[in-house]
Amino acid sequence: MNPAAMQEDGRIEIHPLEPFLPKGATLLMLGSFPPPRARWSMEFYYPNLQNDMWRIFGLVFFGDREHFMELSREGGQNAKKVFSKDKLEDFLTRKGIALSDTASMVIRQRGNASDKFLEIVTPVDLGSLLGRIPECRYIVTTGDKATSTLASLTGAAEPPVGGCVDFHFGGRPLRHYRMPSSSRAYPLALEKKAGIYARMMREIGLL
Repeated sequence: MNPAAMQEDGRIEIHPLEPFLPKGATLLMLGSFPPPRARWSMEFYYPNLQNDMWRIFGLVFFGDREHFMELSREGGQNAKKVFSKDKLEDFLTRKGIALSDTASMVIRQRGNASDKFLEIVTPVDLGSLLGRIPECRYIVTTGDKATSTLASLTGAAEPPVGGCVDFHFGGRPLRHYRMPSSSRAYPLALEKKAGIYARMMREIGLL
C-alpha cells in the first residue's frame, strides 16, 4: 500500500506541530515524533508528563526540575501540574533554541510513545528546516531513532551518547550532539542526564 492510501485509511500520522523556530536560533533540538495525543499535557514539543525533557531543562538552567510546571487551568480540586507552554516558549525564544522532529510522517506500530515501534515514512526536510534558521550551528538529537534518522539525512557518523560530530550540510558547518533520551525508559537518573545536557549547553555558550 502506498503512503497516500495508508494516510487515507489512518495508518499514517502526519506531524501535528509546526516547527518552533525563534529568530536567531543557534541550536536545533530534534526528537523523533510526538506521542499519541492522549498523552499530551500541552500543545507543544515533549508534551508527555512522563517525559523529563522540561525537567532536565529546569535543572540545567534554574536548578529546579519543577521550573516549567504550572497548575492546570481547570482549577479547583481538578487542578494538576502540567508543563507551561507559555513559559517554555518565552525561555526558548530568549535562548535561541529551536525545536522540531526528525519525522514528518510515521506509522505507529503500537499505540504508545516508544521509538522502537515507530516506522518513519517521511523524514523531516532538513534543508528547508535549516534554511529557516540561518544562524543555527548546533543540532541535538534526543534518542536513538532521532540520531539515526539525522545521520541518514546528513551522511555524517552517529556520535556516541554525550558526544558530538562535526559535519557540513548545505554548505554550512554544523555540530551534531547526541544526548541521552529524556524518556524515563532510558536507564539513567534525571540528575545525571541533566549533567550531560548542562555540559553541552556550556560548550555551545547557552549556559
